[in-house]
Amino acid sequence: MTSECKYSLQEAILKMESWCAYQDRCTFEVEQKLSSWYITSENQEIILNHLRKTRFLDDNRFVESFVSGKFKIKHWGRIKIKHHLFQKHIDKIAIAEGLKAINEDEYFATLKQLTQKKITEKKTKEDIWSFKRRVMTYLSSKGYESDLIYEVVSETIK
Repeated sequence: MTSECKYSLQEAILKMESWCAYQDRCTFEVEQKLSSWYITSENQEIILNHLRKTRFLDDNRFVESFVSGKFKIKHWGRIKIKHHLFQKHIDKIAIAEGLKAINEDEYFATLKQLTQKKITEKKTKEDIWSFKRRVMTYLSSKGYESDLIYEVVSETIK
């Protein structure tokens, strides 16, 4: 059973422009969407080139907005952000440039804020070592570096 293309080339271009205008997208996401529409690889290249030329698609801009959003809104650390960008097949150089946009002081302050938030949730019967481990596990799951986690948790929980 072969599946037919859902849209003509012009319809696909218009739909992709609209989709990319709504939110920054990366090349990988656009390719996935076009594949789900059964667009041929030749037409996919035409559409991708058009989107890049008209600035609807820009991986560097995508990285900037992704890093900014995930750090400022979801409070993700560099490790988690980097991992998710790798999953989207973003170039290592673009990822490194995007992560440079995170202010060091703001990064450290966010880590302290998350630690303070977890401290207020302390269970009364929990011993200090179990509590520290739980806080460190939480911060690690948010994607922060273990050396920074240890420094902040040791400084905060005494």
